[in-house]
Amino acid sequence: MKEFETYTLSNGIRGIHRQVRSGVTHCALVVNAGSRDEHKGEFGIAHLTEHALFKGTTKRRAYQVNCRLENLGGELNAYTTKEDTTLHATVMRHDLKRAVELIADVIFNSTFPERELRKEREVIADEINSYKDSPSERIYDDFEDLIFKGSELGHNILGSKSTIARLSTAEISEFVRRTYTTDQMVFSSIGNFSVATAQRVAEEYLGSYEPTKRGYERQRVTEYQPFVVEQSRHTHQAHGIIGSRGYGITNDRRLPLALAVNILGGPSANSLLNLELRERHGLSYNVEATYTPYSDAGIVGIYFSSDHDNAEQCVELIEREVQRLMREPITPRRLAIAKRQFVAQMAISMESNEGYMLGAGKSYLIYKDIDTLEEAYKKVAAITAEQIMDVTSECFAHMSRLIYK
Repeated sequence: MKEFETYTLSNGIRGIHRQVRSGVTHCALVVNAGSRDEHKGEFGIAHLTEHALFKGTTKRRAYQVNCRLENLGGELNAYTTKEDTTLHATVMRHDLKRAVELIADVIFNSTFPERELRKEREVIADEINSYKDSPSERIYDDFEDLIFKGSELGHNILGSKSTIARLSTAEISEFVRRTYTTDQMVFSSIGNFSVATAQRVAEEYLGSYEPTKRGYERQRVTEYQPFVVEQSRHTHQAHGIIGSRGYGITNDRRLPLALAVNILGGPSANSLLNLELRERHGLSYNVEATYTPYSDAGIVGIYFSSDHDNAEQCVELIEREVQRLMREPITPRRLAIAKRQFVAQMAISMESNEGYMLGAGKSYLIYKDIDTLEEAYKKVAAITAEQIMDVTSECFAHMSRLIYK
């Protein structure tokens, strides 16, 4: 049996399913629409739309949407990224039809009533305030805004309180019409039923809507300009990110870069930066490296926090470790350990059926295909020390820096 099986509904929505032995079913509709698809003057509308999907349809009021699956012991949730919006449900296996019917109703029949939007704007305003009070979260968005300055990727997902306050029912409806098209949707599921059952249920509830096609193309990202920026945030600690542009998600060098970033500052305690900044010098409680790929570009960043007096030394040590990885081939033993860690992290992350289902849906949306875990393991095993040097040299050659003082 294949790890995942795929199909296409009559209106163009693609489907991907994995059959597993479980009494619990997870399913999601992944829509290729996020904050990158917003126009100037409507920043934050993708995230507001995700919230507003729960606020009533032509068939249900808000409380009926929220209680439909919860009364059965299941749940319905959603999240927004810069490039996609995902509505996902978890139910018992025999409640699959109810979950898919509700997802279809919310995606295609939401009415976005103004009385509900008034309340949701206040909720998002509180979310924005909470985010502003967390410098370790805010600095990532500020850094990404600078890395992608002038591009559609160069603004945060939440938007501003002033913009959110102005967005109306009509504007949300127009955003959905423009971006939530059936050719940009994938229905992903995992549970103890066949792909034929998944397709039949999806066709009944999702495939019954008219096919629609996206009428625009996303703009290419602007040219990257390195920067050094210090901002006064009056925080108890200094917070910093050092990084640059990375590869897009379809780039063949994406996996070697992901491994290099993991070696530098992944979650393992023996990452190069954790050993250097925390274990050897005691300068930082938290240092980590991340890589976020988008469809046509990506971003790599190394975050740290420290006492204000130690920030400059942290920057120097981070840059030294990056330069070493660029110039010196990693030893065969260290590379073997790094690959083993990376593969284990992938396997553990896929241990959750829900996480596996969500990842598969997004991958199928972008790639129109999906690697099995065994295929992914083989690709990791083939990475060489020279590739690690090459991708590090290319992506960290012109590093930018943002420091909260």
